[in-house]
Amino acid sequence: MSQRHPVQNEDVQLITTVTARRMPVFADPAHAHEAIECLYRVQARHPFFLYGFVIMPDHCHFLLRVPSPQKISTIMNVFKSGMTFNVGIPKLWQARYHIRSVHNVPAALRYIRENPVKAGLAETNEEYPWSSASGKWDVTDWGL
Repeated sequence: MSQRHPVQNEDVQLITTVTARRMPVFADPAHAHEAIECLYRVQARHPFFLYGFVIMPDHCHFLLRVPSPQKISTIMNVFKSGMTFNVGIPKLWQARYHIRSVHNVPAALRYIRENPVKAGLAETNEEYPWSSASGKWDVTDWGL
């Protein structure tokens, strides 16, 4: 599941990972909740700064910064394999994930927060429970 990327540390990164065949696994609230809990367990074992996230029915977006010596590839491998085990779906994920460096953090956060509204899953950003925009979850103050 690891990928080669020119910059993996110190920059703020927007990561998108998608379920296999776009299965709406996270439409199940128990699975969406577990994805967030798993993300925090990974953060405890492999520290990184989490600025925002959203768990959509068939994909996840994470906005984070990974300080050295941690690696995004390790974080994503642990997250994806942990979720595969925890929800009991053998082929849960597409093999790869998309990553890009973010230079406009507020715009990236807006993109993440507006994802459920654009998809018609919520009326407002704060209403969608599986997002850092809901105010229910702990994220790093992005005032870099």
